[in-house]
Amino acid sequence: MREISEGFAARLEGGVTTTCLCWEIARSDGFVLRLTEHDGPLVVTGDTYLPGAGLEGAEFVQTASLAPGRAAARGALSHDAITEEDLETGLWDGARVNVWRVDWQAPEHRAHVWAGRISEVARGALGFEAALVSLKADLERPVGRLYARRCDAVLGDARCGVDVSAFPGVSCDHRFETCRGVFGNGENFRGFPHLPGADFVLAGPAAAGNDGGRR
Repeated sequence: MREISEGFAARLEGGVTTTCLCWEIARSDGFVLRLTEHDGPLVVTGDTYLPGAGLEGAEFVQTASLAPGRAAARGALSHDAITEEDLETGLWDGARVNVWRVDWQAPEHRAHVWAGRISEVARGALGFEAALVSLKADLERPVGRLYARRCDAVLGDARCGVDVSAFPGVSCDHRFETCRGVFGNGENFRGFPHLPGADFVLAGPAAAGNDGGRR
């Protein structure tokens, strides 16, 4: 539920039409870009939002479930601070986005309408174009490693450590036996070769009573 001050709510109920969207985009390196779709700069809670959010028909979709909401709009965010080099190096990937609905005649009145991150970013015909996803998307991000019998490293990478030039034409099937027997690299194996299989996990208790823990 969005929190709206009583003063702003009263203005909205009175049919105020002097509102606009303000975007705050914070990169992971600490750089913050503040833009507004208004035709002039706006000072909101001490921060200056510059013209440069040429968005039309902005639509912010929230979900009641854990599925991430998304934002869609026709148009593009554009500003001189968003350069082709920064886009190519991924500086804007994953940037935190907050969107506010602000009364440009009385900027102290505002309501928060969206929080999320930039999921896809590119330079389009209208300038900087971004697809946004809500913060719920963080719940879908893999954390940690997956447990599997086979190695999840790439032959020759830093985690593997094998000098591929010493094994011309030899491929790796990511099995522990191959890692140890062919490459002599068992100590760097990145899998879990002794992980119990599905048959062991699903096996029921022994039929003939207590067998000392053996199956």
